[in-house]
Amino acid sequence: MKALRRSSTSSSPSSSSSPTAASSPPSSSWIHIRSLLVAAASSSSSSSSSPHSDRGGIKSPWSRRKRKRALSREQWESLFSANGKLRDGGKKFLKKVRSGGIEPSIRSEVWPFLLGVYDLNSSEEERNSVKIKKRKEYEKLRRQCQQILNGYKGNSLKAITEVNNEVCSSLEGTADGSESPCFEDANAIRAPVSLEELKPEQNEVDQPENIPCAVVECIEEDADELAYAYPCIAESESSDSESSDEDDPGRMSVSGEENCDPDPKFIRSTSFKADLFRSSRTPEDFATWQRIIRLDAIRSNSEWIMFSGNQAEVPKERALQSAASVGLKDYDHLEPSMIYHAARLVGLLEAYAVYDPEIGYCQGMSDLLSPIIAVMEEDDEAFWCFVGFMRKARHNFRLDEVGIRRQLKIVSQIIKRKDSHLYRHLQKLQAEDCFFVYRMVVVLFRRELTFEQTVCLWEVMWADQAAIRAGIGRSTWGRIRLRAPPTDDLLLYAIAACVLQRRKLIIEKYSSMDEILRECNSMAGQLDVWRLLDDAHDLVVNLHDKI
Repeated sequence: MKALRRSSTSSSPSSSSSPTAASSPPSSSWIHIRSLLVAAASSSSSSSSSPHSDRGGIKSPWSRRKRKRALSREQWESLFSANGKLRDGGKKFLKKVRSGGIEPSIRSEVWPFLLGVYDLNSSEEERNSVKIKKRKEYEKLRRQCQQILNGYKGNSLKAITEVNNEVCSSLEGTADGSESPCFEDANAIRAPVSLEELKPEQNEVDQPENIPCAVVECIEEDADELAYAYPCIAESESSDSESSDEDDPGRMSVSGEENCDPDPKFIRSTSFKADLFRSSRTPEDFATWQRIIRLDAIRSNSEWIMFSGNQAEVPKERALQSAASVGLKDYDHLEPSMIYHAARLVGLLEAYAVYDPEIGYCQGMSDLLSPIIAVMEEDDEAFWCFVGFMRKARHNFRLDEVGIRRQLKIVSQIIKRKDSHLYRHLQKLQAEDCFFVYRMVVVLFRRELTFEQTVCLWEVMWADQAAIRAGIGRSTWGRIRLRAPPTDDLLLYAIAACVLQRRKLIIEKYSSMDEILRECNSMAGQLDVWRLLDDAHDLVVNLHDKI
């Protein structure tokens, strides 16, 4: 199915027009809901900065544990051995995060472990080495962004139809050995977002969605080649050199078949070299992403400020320098802290577009990055945490919608298995496909939860994913409340739990999908994240082997 473009991030989730009527065909409903749900007003997030209800009245074991047992600095430091390794392979660490989250003061230290930047079995010396290497890789990506931009402005760039990519068998430095979050297949192409205000200039392509995918190579007028370090490119440069990778005749082959598996892997040859891609990403493509990224960055909300004191108090001079370094403009209405935040968003999102050109940039990605840069003050560390996050979340931004459709189907199956009465009611309304939770899936509850609630949910979700990557089995969690085994789909169980919590309202009062959609869009600030996680884990216990 052809990609459906996302609407502007400035549109409000509650004030947008209602979706297609229940009688409309599924494809029509999908198109309208997608355009309606992905983008929501920045003000909707900031206006919901306070929890809706008194937490003291909620009878949730997760709520009680959250207040008592969030991972503290003292506990965190006690988990390490003398050589800086996590004891027992990180099992106790992950248990604590799953049960109570993380104290804000240590999040910047803990998140790289959860997101696969550092292996759970790595020593302090190994992590220091990874940190240095990854900083250089990020700096290289930023230089490439600037070279693309400068070359495009000077009309000295040429789109190359063939590029020779070197490939790595995994993300070097992510000692967990997980696969690189690069292309699942050569045909799943991500088109840039088209907004009315972003119509291409005359020297740009008229149909961005028709630009083919793969890799960009640009040649300066002096004929020096610029080889880009995409996620599948192996770093062949020496430790004291930051020059571009050299071509190598060894190649790998990439499967071009459709893969609906949540963690697809490449077919790799032992030479670790890339197959020949037919280039399709052009300088104009990247320029389109840059414009959209800047628009989204200056529209970001300020909810994060109270959770990031240092960035909230950034001097105006530093904020302006950051804005100038990434070419950010039109920020006169913003406070220094927001200018600085927007500039960081631009820099990191541009780097990710170069790192993963299949996805590039789509609206909604800035929502996922904003909490990360609020916690991680160093750009390179924030970037690699975002890369780890996107290893799974990137499926939400694929052109072919395979990732989104799979997740909506799982939510539907959970509801069907848990509450047949509710499911039959949804069937009557032609809403059993659960498109009304589309936005929750795409931006992982970011629009429905406050900043603190969002990161709490994400931390528990990341801990599940880290446990799976580390091969920590179901028996590890024991027979207590944490008996729920780790799952890659905890978010989907939480979304289903959110719907099930409103079953009576939906069954008795709602007679159309429009009404259910409005209910979902009005949840911002109305949810208790720990009760939600409690219910989600109950669903995992009962249904994980049936879905």
